Order: sequence, then structure tokens, then C-alpha cells
Amino acid sequence: MGVGYGGMRCIKILLFIFNLTFWLAGLAVVAFGLWLRFGGPMAEFATDKKSPELFFMGLYVLVGAGAIMSAVGFFGCCGAARESQCLIGTFFACLLVIFAGEVTAGVFAFIGKKVAIQEAQKIYEDAYEDYMKNPVGKVNSTIYRFHVANCLVEIQNVIDTHLHLVGIVGIAIASITIFGMIFSMVLCCTIRNMREMI
Repeated sequence: MGVGYGGMRCIKILLFIFNLTFWLAGLAVVAFGLWLRFGGPMAEFATDKKSPELFFMGLYVLVGAGAIMSAVGFFGCCGAARESQCLIGTFFACLLVIFAGEVTAGVFAFIGKKVAIQEAQKIYEDAYEDYMKNPVGKVNSTIYRFHVANCLVEIQNVIDTHLHLVGIVGIAIASITIFGMIFSMVLCCTIRNMREMI
């Protein structure tokens, strides 16, 4: 019984460390997504009506999954500390949903790169045509933002780089999530076996 209890204690500590890491990673994902949306080089384009929706959809999925990760990490600690099969099973189910969301965001960022670049180029071309029809009137804010970011080639580079970052972060967090699912199932099974022995 002492060996079984020691093994369960080790798994509890590993799951607690994982959940702390998972909570911090969730906060980092939220911060990264919000920085890209509001503070990064793409923030200038987010304020216009014609913003590249495809790019921002991926960011919203990433921020949402990061917020859920933080909450789930906190509740996973509670499940491990209380040795509750129900909480740990729920924790596993939440990790499965987060895993699906992160993989979706990662794949979406890698696959949707060309579409996002084409969308940004179309926004620029439409705004430029509008500006040429009425150059004397109010300066078109979209044209100004594109030119501040150094023309269409640079816009393509910025979107390309940041979509890769979103994809890499999403897939990295998804792979970390796999370890959490493994630890939670091992602890859940260990708790069940310990209760059967008593």
C-alpha cells in the first residue's frame, strides 16, 4: 500500500506542476493573442471596417482557448489536490476540447495564410480605388495604415510571419495538452485502484 500511495503522490505532484505550467501557458497564449490583435503590427488594420477577418478569427480562437486553458489549469489543481475522480475526469474532457481548439487554430493559421494575404491585398486594392475616386476628400485611413506598414509586400511578410507564430503556438500548446491528458488519466485510474484496495 505504501508503494501505491507513493506512486499516486508522485502523479499528483506531476499533475500539479503540469497544471501550474498549463495555467501560465494559458496566460501567455492570451497575452500573445491580445498583443497580436491590439498591440502588434496588425493592430493598425483591426480598427478599420475592412480588416482581414480570417486572420483575426484565428486570433480569437487562440485567445479563447488560452482563457479556457487558464481556468482549466486552476481547476485541475483542485481535482488533483482533492483526489476527485469526477473533477479529474472533467479536467480530462476540458483538455480534450482545448486540444481540439488549439489544433484547429494551428492548422487554420498554416492553411489560411494565403487566403489572409489575398484578403489583405484585396482590402488594399479596394481602398486604393476608393481613394483615387476622391483624392481631395478625407484621407482614407486604410490606405494610410497600409502605407505606414510599408506597402503590400511588407504587409504580406507581416501576415505570413504572424500566422506562422499563431500556428506554432497553437500546435505547441496542443502537444503540451497531451501530457496533461495522460497525467490526468493515470491519476484517475490510480485513485480508482487505491479506493478499490481499501
